[in-house]
Amino acid sequence: MYELKIISQFAGAHQLRDFGGKCEELHGHNWKIEVYVTGNKLGEDGLLIDFALVKKETKKALDELDHKFLNELEPFKNVNPSSENIARHIYESLSKKLNNEDVRVSKVTAWESDTACATFTQP
Repeated sequence: MYELKIISQFAGAHQLRDFGGKCEELHGHNWKIEVYVTGNKLGEDGLLIDFALVKKETKKALDELDHKFLNELEPFKNVNPSSENIARHIYESLSKKLNNEDVRVSKVTAWESDTACATFTQP
């Protein structure tokens, strides 16, 4: 099994609904996003997938979130824009674009600070 990872980032504001803590107040993060892609075999070019393609699709997904109030965006209208849900949303968006019979997005990690992150993956 091969695994590659790219790291990207975006800035976004949010507030957690019905949280009962200070994170209910409007605040922002400079999110660091890690995208992992896995597969069992390399192409004839010796690559699992071109890093440029993974970076391009990740940039598109993050541009929809960058410098936005996440609570107002469609993916988070009915769920809290928590680190967990942000990781899941990015995972689902990238899986639609990158997954094929040889390669799949295996997990996405959303870091909201240097010491706190959430990862979404599916078996």
